[in-house]
Amino acid sequence: MAEYIGIKGSTIQSLASDPPAPIEGQVWYNTTSIVLKGYGAQGTAAWASGADLNTGRASASSGGTQTAAILVAGQVPPSSILVETYDGTSWSEVNDLSTTRIYNFGFGTQTACLTTGGEPIKGETETWNGNSWTEVNNLNTASAKRQSFGTTSAGIACGGIPPPTLAANELWDGTSWTEVADLNAHTAGGAGVGTSTSGLSMAGEGPGNQKTVENWNGTSWTEVGDLNTAGYGLAASGTSTAAVAYGGFPRGAVTEQWNGTSWSEIADLTTARTAGGLSYNSATNAIMAGGQTPPGTYVKTTEEWTIPNATKTFTAS
Repeated sequence: MAEYIGIKGSTIQSLASDPPAPIEGQVWYNTTSIVLKGYGAQGTAAWASGADLNTGRASASSGGTQTAAILVAGQVPPSSILVETYDGTSWSEVNDLSTTRIYNFGFGTQTACLTTGGEPIKGETETWNGNSWTEVNNLNTASAKRQSFGTTSAGIACGGIPPPTLAANELWDGTSWTEVADLNAHTAGGAGVGTSTSGLSMAGEGPGNQKTVENWNGTSWTEVGDLNTAGYGLAASGTSTAAVAYGGFPRGAVTEQWNGTSWSEIADLTTARTAGGLSYNSATNAIMAGGQTPPGTYVKTTEEWTIPNATKTFTAS
């Protein structure tokens, strides 16, 4: 059995009282109450208001975290080259893309991300270094509305259009795109989370509204537990074993949580919408920015998803 020191690189502290300001992931033994305790995300998750975008939009690519996010291009309408970054407090306009696009897709962080594809159907790829955009190698299959996840050195883009839909899957290695194993089902406009060797592609359209979820292990796709509510234009954040999926059409405000085996519906978004921006890194801290609400309003609204940290006493059960 693995020991804590081997996993965390430190021993468990013995303390006479609980620390006044524990950090996430901290574990200690309380010698007064004679129990083992830890501090981390638990309890009731909820959405809270964040700062508005400068320009309302939908169908943009995005990446980053709840406190360091980026939203790239999208439908204003029409298509745009606008780029905004979020610091957890406010959105700031930064340098524009070289090519206008909507339904583009990508992955990465606020200071190192990639966007590619989009409508009108194209394969051009651009990378961001935190200051400027550089055109790099194109997709093998020009497309839009793909599910995507990963980093600027290793990422996945799967599914998409042109119509009806695609099962195509391409791997980005930091320099070029390579076609790898296709999805089992054709789909477009869904969401993706994870890494280039362990990720999820979920829902979308093709044909009709889908709720299918597939797991990528770096070599092939395997169908896993379906979402409870089908739809496309949803957003997601997390990993292949712990994720949250939210919004979309006709899902509206629905939010679902993945535990590695099944999905459970939890706290809904305050503003029902489709095609909003998102962050990829965490199931406990995420973001929904912008999007479209019926009958076609492009909103600036940002919401932040958080599962609060709390102290927990470990028991044998």
